[in-house]
Amino acid sequence: MYVEMKHINKNFGDYEAAKDINFGIEKGKLVALLGPSGSGKTTILRMIAGLETQDSGDLVIEGTVVNDIPAGKRGIGFVFQNYALFRYMTVQQNIAFGLEVQKKPKQEIAARVEELIRLVGLEGMEKRYPDQLSGGQRQRVAFARALAPNPQLLLLDEPFAAIDAKVRKELRAWLKQMIAKVGITSIFVTHDQDEAVEVADEIIIVNEGRIEQIGTPIEIYKRPKTSFVSQFIGTSVVLDAFRGFGGFEELKEGCQVIIRPEFVECFKSDNRKFKSLMPFSEEGEITGIAFRGSYLELTLFVNGVYLTTNRSLERRPVEVGERMRVLLYRVYLLEEGDAHLYKNKLLAGVDVEGL
Repeated sequence: MYVEMKHINKNFGDYEAAKDINFGIEKGKLVALLGPSGSGKTTILRMIAGLETQDSGDLVIEGTVVNDIPAGKRGIGFVFQNYALFRYMTVQQNIAFGLEVQKKPKQEIAARVEELIRLVGLEGMEKRYPDQLSGGQRQRVAFARALAPNPQLLLLDEPFAAIDAKVRKELRAWLKQMIAKVGITSIFVTHDQDEAVEVADEIIIVNEGRIEQIGTPIEIYKRPKTSFVSQFIGTSVVLDAFRGFGGFEELKEGCQVIIRPEFVECFKSDNRKFKSLMPFSEEGEITGIAFRGSYLELTLFVNGVYLTTNRSLERRPVEVGERMRVLLYRVYLLEEGDAHLYKNKLLAGVDVEGL
């Protein structure tokens, strides 16, 4: 592993910000530290950077324990949430700053700055000041400045937080492409699950100072290991008293389950395509319809509970109050903090995915 945290603990007074943190990151990976506000993810990032000191445990970078190595000598580039650009320096001067601190030759600095300006696509803006740039352009300057000294590790704290939604989406693809091009091991902090899923090779989910789960975006989404992850990732409905749905008789009456929109299908009773599934479905009513851009989000009242499902705009239109047949494919059963996937037994051998 290129970066390792071994039994790391960190307290701020009575507050436990990091509790026995253990993980390893392979060289060249782009990893997201994902969790809600106050979960400890930024504390973890700052400890790796050397901006905070752990109370116990070892931090290892490329095989070397760096506990006692100061931040400036760890070979780390850091992109702050607010960019931290120097207001009275031009784009060119901001990018060159770290190299000048290292007292690199002027010719070498000029060549490196020119290379990075081309890399991040800021040609023609070399003489502009930060207040003459858009949020996305300032982010690119911050990225280039962090890369200038050729760090062995790049850390980014909420890199897209200060950018509007449209530009943020564009920058996600740009950042992933740039890091792949440079080939640098990178860790970024975010509380936005869409951001983590879209950008990261691997996600480390943090909650209340602990690591909940580590895996690829697909692994974490499809196979959440804990109650927290199953609720935090994706859009879910939590039912504290699950009962009355055919095909789930093996689950204890009144158990707690999580149901995601993709676990639910609804169709009209006269829909020939779903005729074979009629015996396995329940009757429900549409109580809400929300337009989500590329699809409709339906709220359904069925068996005394409210469920949600997504419906393609290409399907027949529906309206509030309409009676529908509702099919529940699967649920996550929550037991003692763990999440277990259960499939509808009535659908064994039925190709529901192909419908």
